[in-house]
Amino acid sequence: MAALGWLTPHRRSATARSVLAGEASAEAARKTSQPAPEPQFPVPGDEHAAAFFDLDNTVMQGAAIFHFGRGLYKRKFFQRRELARFAWQQAWFRLAGVEDPEHMQDARDSALSIVKGHRVSELMTIGEEIYDEYMADRIWPGTRALAQAHLDAGQRVWLVTAAPVETATIIARRLGLTGALGTVAESVDGVYTGKLVGEPLHGPAKAEAVRALAAAEGLDLSRCAAYSDSHNDIPMLSLVGHPYAINPDTKLRRYAREREWRLRDYRTGRKAAKVGIPAAAGVGALAGGTAAAVALHRRRR
Repeated sequence: MAALGWLTPHRRSATARSVLAGEASAEAARKTSQPAPEPQFPVPGDEHAAAFFDLDNTVMQGAAIFHFGRGLYKRKFFQRRELARFAWQQAWFRLAGVEDPEHMQDARDSALSIVKGHRVSELMTIGEEIYDEYMADRIWPGTRALAQAHLDAGQRVWLVTAAPVETATIIARRLGLTGALGTVAESVDGVYTGKLVGEPLHGPAKAEAVRALAAAEGLDLSRCAAYSDSHNDIPMLSLVGHPYAINPDTKLRRYAREREWRLRDYRTGRKAAKVGIPAAAGVGALAGGTAAAVALHRRRR
């Protein structure tokens, strides 16, 4: 007991000092620690997750339909006056930064009249050539890398665009993506009729297409990602658990910051100008359906 009595005062004092030292050390560690690393994303092997990418100014610089139109003009599908009118619509949007319903309707009608009577297979073949001529060099490497990260994780990656579904499908295939949702134009026996199936895949329609595709494919939207440059795609971005603003316009940048969405900007030098009206949404009427788009249309009927 004497020995224990000799140790007790020192032991008690040492224990108190140890507690104080431990608490001080823990507090210092807490103050100087780095934030916990975010969970890995995309999550490898998550079969219920996918990624949805807008096309114009998100995956590709400029509007796909504008480049497609250049290719058709080169092949004498329409006259110089129609090209001039389309160019004016492009310039108006770049200055105003908003869509005009009259311009959208005019662009849509022009596109439908241009392809009416042509075979879908003909436009697909021409689309392949136009991709090589005008689009291949306009893919944003940064966005392409994001898409590849999802593919490497074993996830499916879809383009979702108001551009013609044939054009979108060609681009998706060239980039090694899963597929594409785009605006569908009616065709009978492989020939365009000059009418749309439904409406251009734009704004809320994109969100509905993504929702329907997710249900058909067994996807959990809370585990999915979506990428876009435009505030018009806020409905689509709001559907998923991982929304990204890519090369965002002013309205989307503000909206994304308010909600702490992630932002990526792959433009260099001066802020990239919009090339083509999202009403190219309307011009997106050129196409006729991929299997996924047709399946969604049939399911709605």
